[in-house]
Amino acid sequence: MMAYSRNLLIVILAILISACGASPSAPEQAPLPIILITSAPNATATPTPFQPSLFTATLPLLYSFDVNAPQFNLPSETPSPTALPPIEPTATISLDQLFPTQAAPPAQAPGINPTALPPLTDKETINFMLIGSDKRSGSSYRTDTLVIAILWPKEGQVSLISIPRDLWIYIPTVGMQRINTAYQSGEVYGYPGGGPGLLKETIAYNLGIRIDHTAMVEFDGFRRIVDTLGGVDLPVSCAYTDWRLIDPSYDPYNEDNWWLYTVGPGQVHMDGDLALWYARSRSKSNDFDRGRRQQEVLRTIFQKALQTDTFSKIPQLYNDFASTVITDLGLADMLRMAPYAVNFTNANIRGYYIRPPFVSSWTTPGGASVLLPNQAELEQMLIEATTLSSYAVTRQTITVEVQNGASFDTLESLASSRLNYAGYETKIASADRRDYTSSVIVDFTPGQDATQRQTLISTLGLYASRANVLSLPDANNPVQYRVILGSDYEPCFQPEDLSH
Repeated sequence: MMAYSRNLLIVILAILISACGASPSAPEQAPLPIILITSAPNATATPTPFQPSLFTATLPLLYSFDVNAPQFNLPSETPSPTALPPIEPTATISLDQLFPTQAAPPAQAPGINPTALPPLTDKETINFMLIGSDKRSGSSYRTDTLVIAILWPKEGQVSLISIPRDLWIYIPTVGMQRINTAYQSGEVYGYPGGGPGLLKETIAYNLGIRIDHTAMVEFDGFRRIVDTLGGVDLPVSCAYTDWRLIDPSYDPYNEDNWWLYTVGPGQVHMDGDLALWYARSRSKSNDFDRGRRQQEVLRTIFQKALQTDTFSKIPQLYNDFASTVITDLGLADMLRMAPYAVNFTNANIRGYYIRPPFVSSWTTPGGASVLLPNQAELEQMLIEATTLSSYAVTRQTITVEVQNGASFDTLESLASSRLNYAGYETKIASADRRDYTSSVIVDFTPGQDATQRQTLISTLGLYASRANVLSLPDANNPVQYRVILGSDYEPCFQPEDLSH
């Protein structure tokens, strides 16, 4: 029963996170003269009000198209359902086909490569395309959140790949366009399989990843799911500030209803609305950072599902899932994966992000700012993301006990999350005191491997020369390392910098 419960949550919650980031949540250009008071280093979210008299910028319409986007002209009437023939992956594409409505790109433009990537995934994986979109905004919409989830059910490994909405790629039967237009193109022009069908072909052609299942979510359902779980305790390692509605019921078009809001650093309890804001907002950051925060929320929900008895909530979760998600996943699909649920841990989720150096900024002949793939670098990252991790196999045998010896509350949760990103299993325990100035690493491994220990120290961002290392070989100890965090520990880190 519990295996079924966990598996259902793995699938449902992984899909529901794709609701985050469906559309802009705040003014695209915040007013410049703002008095900002950042939060103190604690575990609470801190609203930072601005002075209304200084808010002189006009709040743009939410959910509108980017004015710099290349033209995406939809027919005035519903087109015929007759589909255009898909282009085979091995077809030779001419420049006219690549840029049907624009001039050919300059010869020096990097990353223009219409050749299909060879398949990178095998039959041992189950691959999901998680999509976030606010279709309520009208007939014109884009899928601004795209996350690929690659599961190895037997091994219990997961790779998440965040795709930026401005990735400029080849869309079969359409040409070169932003990837966030593929789904609607498939819907509007009657592509076989509709929006999911064209998006699957686009991902396979440009990224070499076979998509087995798709799911598109509106963010209202995500709010309800998080609230049904009783909220989530999100480890926010780096403080984040952005525009937020003072109350979700307030009119978003009234400029007086917005304020600057800061969360973290610390472990922050989030209800559905706060979790959605944290994963969607990007006015004071960018799509790359938003992708990182979306994966943070996903990992936290996943961890809560594994750690708590959620079976009693499954009927409500499943009802929300069925009513708010457009997907080809059925209950039978989930039941088939149920026996593998016990293999998954939060430490085995690898995060990947299509961002520099895998892409470069470029301006199209039409004046749109987009992201061109740097083919060699991107392909290498995709190969890593679609391959079973040797690091994970090694680190599955390592458990790190994390203790907070500093006065900063919830520091142990932030460090534990950091180690999870790098593939380490963790457990949290209480320290003997809270006045450590320097962090302490206790090595219980029988072999006392200095290289392995240094990797752990580097993952935590500690300096080996400053960290106090105690060598206490003990083959019977249930953990291989103990980390006692001191006031020298800096919690902020970038997940993409960690080795998997």
